[in-house]
Amino acid sequence: MSHDRREAGFKRRTRVADALATLLDAADPHGRTESTPLADADGRIVAETIDAPAPVPSYDRAAMDGYAVRAEDTFGASDRSPAVLRAVDTEADSIAPGEAARVHTGSAVPEGADAVVMIEQVETVGGGDGGVGEVEAFDAVAEGENVGEAGEDVADGQRLFEAGHVLRPSDLGLLKSVGLDAVPVYEPPTVAVIPTGEELVQSDPDPGEVIETNGLTVSRLVERWGGEARYRDVVTDDEDALAAAIEGDLDADVVVTTGGSSVGERDLLPEVVDSVGEVLVHGVALKPGHPVCLGVADDTPVVSLPGYPVACIVNAAQFLRPLQKHVGGTTADPFPTRRARLARKVPSEPGTRTFARVSLSEEPGDGDAASDGGAANLPAATPTRASGSGILSSVALADGWVVVPEPREGLDAGEVVDVELWEASP
Repeated sequence: MSHDRREAGFKRRTRVADALATLLDAADPHGRTESTPLADADGRIVAETIDAPAPVPSYDRAAMDGYAVRAEDTFGASDRSPAVLRAVDTEADSIAPGEAARVHTGSAVPEGADAVVMIEQVETVGGGDGGVGEVEAFDAVAEGENVGEAGEDVADGQRLFEAGHVLRPSDLGLLKSVGLDAVPVYEPPTVAVIPTGEELVQSDPDPGEVIETNGLTVSRLVERWGGEARYRDVVTDDEDALAAAIEGDLDADVVVTTGGSSVGERDLLPEVVDSVGEVLVHGVALKPGHPVCLGVADDTPVVSLPGYPVACIVNAAQFLRPLQKHVGGTTADPFPTRRARLARKVPSEPGTRTFARVSLSEEPGDGDAASDGGAANLPAATPTRASGSGILSSVALADGWVVVPEPREGLDAGEVVDVELWEASP
């Protein structure tokens, strides 16, 4: 990195959306697939379109306990004038005109039957030795009444999922119902996480040393977001060592470094990334964490996250998560949100997207619900800290963050906001 570049600092910062678009344009989905058992497929990404190989149900089934009948044999039936039908064996595969067969919810409707009279609407008589000879039906049923047709749930050949769909537990049940026991999915993307900094130690720090936390945090986020993390040892602030570490992990789908991404004398990562590949973006209009560096080396995207813990986490959520989803074959869903009322003003610099950490209080605030659109009944969102991207507890003890968009110069106390519950989303 040149002296002029360090002097310039971050006078020009790329907007978040533009920086992310540039990063995603430089990365391709890895395309590797595998077949995995349904029991292990929760959260996995479908790799190809899946059509139902069989209908569900595969037969007409009773939707109620009762008697399977021909609907026309019950026409005119009433409490005073029931339709009298011959009872047949419950194992019968078919019925003839004037006959009825006992069925239970979900059981197959015998051939010849096209409706089911509910058990509450019938009485059985005769038969001897406790058997049933006749059935009196007190309710007229229409053709198809109380019968689930074959394919009612899933039609034969019906499109179930497109490639890129993230499987949920209910999806796995659906796939099993059509007779599948495995599903084609993309392999999880591999993400190499390389913490950097000569001051970092894993435990028992001496004065001037700092316990390494960013690599641990980011590697666990990688796993939560559906990837496989390679959590590497700390690399010191040396250009050759940093370059070797990055080049040694270019077989990964993504390389992530933490620390050393700014413009100080010990911030070597942008220069190193440029030497082994290309820096695409350095400096983003985002707070906290504008010194993020985005690049590519040997077709592998490289994300250099800032060393301050909060800035590291914010940038990981904004850039690493969507990148990881992209190379893994899908797109990142928006974070879930919760509406809340801002307890205090949140300042922000116009032109910069600001992430304000907040805690949520379940106690509704003061105000007149009729006059404020119900905001008084919303939980209060209290900023845990307005500044300080090195204060890890400000995000660890928060419930989420409020995003102040670029055009706004802060948010006012009492304003209704959406709190992004960023840790609640895969």
